[in-house]
Amino acid sequence: MTRPFISDDFLLQSDAARRLFHEFAAGEPIYDYHNHLPPAAIATDHQFRDLAEVWLGGDHYKWRAMRANGVAEPFCTGDASPWEKFEAWAATVPYTLRNPLYHWTHLELKRYFGIDELLHPGSAREIWDEANRQLQTKSVRSILADFKVAVACTTDDPADPLVHHEQIAASDCTTRVYPTFRPDKAYHLADPPAFQAYCVRLGETAGRDVRTFDDLLAALEQRHADFHAVGGRLSDHGLASALAGPCSLAEARQIFDQAFQGHAPTETAQTAFGALLMLEFGRWDAQRGWTKQLHLGAMRNNNQRLFDTLGPDTGFDSIGDARQAPSLVRYLSSLDETNELPKMIIYNLNPADNYMMATLAGNFQDGTIPGKVQFGTGWWFLDQKEAMEWQMNALSNLGLFSRFVGMLTDSRSFMSFPRHEYFRRVMCNLLGTEMTNGEIPDDFEMVGGMVRNVCFGNARDYFGLALDPTYSS
Repeated sequence: MTRPFISDDFLLQSDAARRLFHEFAAGEPIYDYHNHLPPAAIATDHQFRDLAEVWLGGDHYKWRAMRANGVAEPFCTGDASPWEKFEAWAATVPYTLRNPLYHWTHLELKRYFGIDELLHPGSAREIWDEANRQLQTKSVRSILADFKVAVACTTDDPADPLVHHEQIAASDCTTRVYPTFRPDKAYHLADPPAFQAYCVRLGETAGRDVRTFDDLLAALEQRHADFHAVGGRLSDHGLASALAGPCSLAEARQIFDQAFQGHAPTETAQTAFGALLMLEFGRWDAQRGWTKQLHLGAMRNNNQRLFDTLGPDTGFDSIGDARQAPSLVRYLSSLDETNELPKMIIYNLNPADNYMMATLAGNFQDGTIPGKVQFGTGWWFLDQKEAMEWQMNALSNLGLFSRFVGMLTDSRSFMSFPRHEYFRRVMCNLLGTEMTNGEIPDDFEMVGGMVRNVCFGNARDYFGLALDPTYSS
């Protein structure tokens, strides 16, 4: 009998690595503190129609690979049938060898459906039929329970109503689902009509008119409080680079008025406006004991023609090479000077910034809590084996790996939870190799305890979010 590709010891290359994973990592719950899952699907306990809906919908990782393999757009984001889209993906999978998608694809088929067969055109119909058969007995909440997801923090705009989060909190869902405050649209002034429409929508959700900068600030702060009231304790910002060098309140009012009246401010004015808001957001986070996340370094929507046709988040983004350090230091230092620096996780998308980010985080530890400022896990293009190891090595060399809050999915898909297993295997292999080589002690109580903490315990203690009793011990 052919040995399954995803074996029990997948990625584990030493006895020590295998013991660390199987005894200390595999059984830990999942603390998915940053994702883009739709709260509505959890609130309604959505059941997926077929494998294409749960696996291909919204997955720009797969769409990029399919396009690179010569697959036409109707089979990615277009109107091809679900089977045709899956068939096109199955034809692409053999060409993804050495891409993390090959690992993720087969890990997900194994963990969700018990399918060991490699996906290719010859196996596509059998896998499609078996997965669809099993999906008839699976729902969103059963998936969360099966994968022992203790916490899932979604990504929510301040203008989004929180009704679905309220419904989830009132349900019997054992996964605690919390909103994350993501106010990026509040300082995107380059498109004045879109900004005006956003102000209207924000005002409707907040129950107040938003016609001036002071209205905007008041509505955003009210929504921050509303998020807190339903249990939210995290904010998040997706930025090309940190926004620093704020304008004055008087200047912010003028910049707002200019955009609200339909005239795009200069890039310099937009940056200064955003920097002022970012300082306010940081102060609110500190006052309420939240954790701020900065996702830095993406260069988004690079293909203008396809952005105009398909919109954002469709697979046309890449790693940027903006100079990160000066503005990031200035932002953190501005909050620190007034003792208003919240807990913070900084994620970089350019691996060239790893050592800079890891050392910079060390400048703002203040002894109040362990690991107050975190160098975040590998993100987006860096959430694969090689880049995970780069991040873990940089953090270990320049900070305290033992205080690391670990992995997240950053995904829109309920099929992505095995990425936590993937990370845990990579981590245990890295540590197990060093134990075997005598670089760290051959002490499973010490190293295994650290593994458990990085998998779950550190995040549980750092974020301070309430857990269901199932996962609270």
